[in-house]
Amino acid sequence: MTLEDFSDVTDDTDEGETESDSVSSADGGTAAGSAESDTIDNHSDNNTDDRDSFELIAADVAGDDTGMGALSVSQGLRVAEDDDETTLRAFITTGNREAVRIGKYLLVPYPDDETLFCRITGLEYAQEFHADDATEIHARRMMRQSTFEERDYKFMADLDPVAVLYEEYDDDGTVELNRRMTDRVPKPGAILRQATDSEQIKTGLNIPEEGVFLGHLSVGGETVETAAQPPTIDYRLTDDYEAGDPLVFRHTLVAGGTGSGKTHAAKNILRQYLSDERAYPMDDRRTVSPAVVQFDPQDEYAQMHDDNPELDDGFARKLEREGVAYGGVDDTIALVPTEDGTSYPGEGHRAEQIQFTVPFSMTKQRPWLVAGSSLNDNQYSGLQTLLNRFFRQYGKSGTYGQFTSFLDDPALKEELDESGRVHEATFDAIKRRVFGMPAGIFDQSAKPITELDHQLVRPGGLTVVPTYHLSSSRAKELCVLAVSAYLIDNKLSNAPASDRIKETPVVVGMDEAHNFLADADTVQARKVVQKFTEAAKQGRKERLGLFLITQDPQDIADPVFKQLNTKLVLNLGDEDAINSVNIPTNLQSKVPYMEKGQFVVYSPDNSEPVELIGLPTCLTRHD
Repeated sequence: MTLEDFSDVTDDTDEGETESDSVSSADGGTAAGSAESDTIDNHSDNNTDDRDSFELIAADVAGDDTGMGALSVSQGLRVAEDDDETTLRAFITTGNREAVRIGKYLLVPYPDDETLFCRITGLEYAQEFHADDATEIHARRMMRQSTFEERDYKFMADLDPVAVLYEEYDDDGTVELNRRMTDRVPKPGAILRQATDSEQIKTGLNIPEEGVFLGHLSVGGETVETAAQPPTIDYRLTDDYEAGDPLVFRHTLVAGGTGSGKTHAAKNILRQYLSDERAYPMDDRRTVSPAVVQFDPQDEYAQMHDDNPELDDGFARKLEREGVAYGGVDDTIALVPTEDGTSYPGEGHRAEQIQFTVPFSMTKQRPWLVAGSSLNDNQYSGLQTLLNRFFRQYGKSGTYGQFTSFLDDPALKEELDESGRVHEATFDAIKRRVFGMPAGIFDQSAKPITELDHQLVRPGGLTVVPTYHLSSSRAKELCVLAVSAYLIDNKLSNAPASDRIKETPVVVGMDEAHNFLADADTVQARKVVQKFTEAAKQGRKERLGLFLITQDPQDIADPVFKQLNTKLVLNLGDEDAINSVNIPTNLQSKVPYMEKGQFVVYSPDNSEPVELIGLPTCLTRHD
């Protein structure tokens, strides 16, 4: 059967209607019928108007909407000591849904003057009405339209309670905003507002008002903005003994892959430690500006002597308003290690250059400096015996060349073997390793580092030790470990060889730290790790801070890593590297997606874990 089969019915209906009209005219009832019809029609129209004239009711609730939504109890409303048992969900209204992002901070008021500060941890569309949208008809309908009706769905946000904010009066009678752990549940239907006040956000996240500037608070790669000027929220590290130990002396890790911006970030942070206002109290009641000693494998940090030509006046004024130190550090020295057959070009900066050499006498207290490769316990003990005997014979002026000649004496080898002090096989192993050291590092024609302590450490000054020009990784390692050990030993000693080092706060920056502080099963590695671990533990007392920079944090020895209180994690693509930094799981998932200059800060003694965006322009020269 087709549509054509119904054509006759359609035609008959039309003819019937025409015939009916003709009969009415023939009966002469056209006028009367029309009048009657008009009367009936008018009456009908009046009835229709009466039926259709319902009272109009406003579809929208009177007044203006405030907030982003309201707490829901449909799936429970609960706070508990165990985070897994906490249930806080909110319904987000239609007009606010596009602005909601995971990680954003919200405020939920209590009936009194307290407020719950929380963070969005999950977002979900849920069905408003029971329907099956997993059908062919529904799918094809959606494929034919570009939008869907938001009101047909519930938009729910999972909330993580961070802290309860409350006001109290201090000793001066001033109202102060404080925070405490979440210890009460908000009321059902409480209105959510986005946190836009700098004081509330900083208090909620426990961010100090003063300290070392690191960057600006962000969520999902977007800077958090407020209604204040400047609109950004600055993040700072505690740097005052009144607020707790300065975190610089509890040590910092900057971890990031190649191209993540870690050198840019490190320069900006180190620049803050070199500001004119930065100073720390010493045990003798003096207040002294810190010295920064930075080991530089790529010849980049001496550029901090120079201003950044890309830093314009407008950006400079913004930095001044936020109290951020910027500009080149005039008191910058490139302390250059010498090696026979190499030279340091130093063309990328205008800092003063001073050459130094590593005296072989440093190995008397640090035998691991002369171990060219791994030694076992017996070999290391034998090396100590040989060095002690050598320095008794040659004095402190004994050189590396003299020591190799000393080891070439067959009578010495025979004597020590017969006396049972050093077995001949052990002696030969030690000799091979000593001879494997870079010959051109020790005792070169430059001033020994032990006589340059006043150039190495200067209050408020930056000393850069470049190693890019050295011929081998062993030569670089020897120079870095020799100078850093000299600093640490003087810092920790009760009878230091250098009062300048002992009495000055020192920040030791070490780029590519994984190359020098790796955890390995050799005596040398254990001795180095032990020294840096001791330095890290005594840092707060001795005003010594470690500032380690690496792209392989998983390779840093665990005893040292455990002492690092503040971790700045930029983009890392390696899963082992991400897992090794021990940051909260919700932040770990963000690390592989960090853009250049974005980073996570995990500093439990300073604030809640947060995401930051560093400054787009380097505060000093950075080519």
